Amino acid sequence: MIYTRNTKTENETNRVVSPHQAGDGGSSPGESNRLMQKQQDAILILDFGSQYTQLIARRIREQDVYCEIHPYTLPLDRIAAFAPKGIILSGGPASVYETDAPKIAPTFFTLGIPVLGICYGMQLIAHTLEGGKVHPATEREYGHASLQIDDIDEPLLAGLPPRFSAWMSHGDRIDRLPVGFHAMAHTLNSPIAAMADSERAFYGLQFHPEVEHTQDADRILRNFTRDICGCRDTWTMQAFIARAVEQIQNTVGDERVLCAVSGGIDSMVLAKLLHQAIGDALVPVFVDNGLLRKNEPQQIRATCQELGMHLVFVDAAEPFLNALTDVVDPEQKRKVIGAQFIETFKAKLRDIGHCRFLAQGTLYPDVIESVSVKGPSATIKTHHNVGGLPPNMPFELIEPFRELFKDEVRAVGAELNVPPHVLGRHPFPGPGLAVRILGEVTRERLDVLRLADAIFISEIKAAGLYDDIWQALAVLLPVQSVGVMGDERTYENAVALRAVTSSDAMTADWARLPDEVLAKISNRIINEVQGINRVVYDISSKPPSTIEWE
Repeated sequence: MIYTRNTKTENETNRVVSPHQAGDGGSSPGESNRLMQKQQDAILILDFGSQYTQLIARRIREQDVYCEIHPYTLPLDRIAAFAPKGIILSGGPASVYETDAPKIAPTFFTLGIPVLGICYGMQLIAHTLEGGKVHPATEREYGHASLQIDDIDEPLLAGLPPRFSAWMSHGDRIDRLPVGFHAMAHTLNSPIAAMADSERAFYGLQFHPEVEHTQDADRILRNFTRDICGCRDTWTMQAFIARAVEQIQNTVGDERVLCAVSGGIDSMVLAKLLHQAIGDALVPVFVDNGLLRKNEPQQIRATCQELGMHLVFVDAAEPFLNALTDVVDPEQKRKVIGAQFIETFKAKLRDIGHCRFLAQGTLYPDVIESVSVKGPSATIKTHHNVGGLPPNMPFELIEPFRELFKDEVRAVGAELNVPPHVLGRHPFPGPGLAVRILGEVTRERLDVLRLADAIFISEIKAAGLYDDIWQALAVLLPVQSVGVMGDERTYENAVALRAVTSSDAMTADWARLPDEVLAKISNRIINEVQGINRVVYDISSKPPSTIEWE
């Protein structure tokens, strides 16, 4: 799977199972990634630290071709064992001629597998193979560039116009081609903007075909995956469901699976998939931890009934809020909530009986944001599904969606006939409103935020904007400001509104909500929510900001 961390303890009580790893012998302690068992034609992406690496994967998946991302340090024997149809070397921030720049061994190019290098990946090919030279460019090339194709017979650029707009982002350039290569295209600042060794099926692009700013970008990647590598369109959600159901059944056997249902897309689709695979061996548990949005417990109960699942309802608001007393650090909040969930499940098991497995709706972005995948790079945050759980749980984890993007989970849900109102729901964090209250979490502050959030969501729905927004949320700030209400001075809380557009949550831009909509939302919150006298709108994008504030 993609960038899986090893969560196995010495007594193996914490084994992680994905649909493509059922029956896998596991990995040695400390190993940071594992390859899934070979199931279909696949492309392997080796990551050199580019901000666009995840986009490469998404673009290829959209062509119904499976791909996996792994660190550039993946050993050659494991690459060979995986037997990818093709390999893509991502971009990256380093310069290949630097001493500590990420490298690959020359023997990598003896595997006999087609290779496409993008930006840094192209420069790395030139730097590694005989005869190639990479130097700093006299001018950095960033943004749109007019690219002229010089070799119209190369299959990688087949079907593209002779001149098109390409997205550049580099400060180095190739001054001399490696032996066996020829130039396919150039720009004003890059005399070698694309190169090819047709005999060995090695290709390099100085520009980024994975970003939408490059004209006909999808065609370039399709030419590589289909025409050069010969991949078939085997990565479909129907095929994923069939494999997942079979492998969950093989893994679970006669055991029961505990599934925490939160009402969000991931957990509801996961519960439906598990229910299809194992029927009543699924034990869907909804824990009302007191950190949910307005009327959510009732809505979740109704949805589970609609899906034919017998929901186990647990009212645990009191212990969760008690555990969060005086906790203000967001990382500590996640860990406290994760531990409290496990304690709640363990206590409930005394009533419902033993469950060997715990299922979670962990997604690919959860893993990427929680695990340092490029050596010394920093972890952005501990995700509740990945790093917020205690190390010695009495369960084995099942995470069928760990290799999926959010839109792929939605596609799985559509195939499983999960209601549209569930699939269209905005993402909601596992720790709930606890990470949307900056500072200490109390009943009073939760009540204030719930009402403000409900007003925000209801108004963007009334304006017909909800489905155009990836995620909308309100954040209660730990600041107070002076206001005037009813001719009296007030000194009350401020709330921040956040709405973003995105396709996968890896990157996001702030939503340009109409002024009149924002004005109505602000007016309603200040008038109807006691304790708030100021509303601000967050206009930061990801990166550099994250979608959630904590």
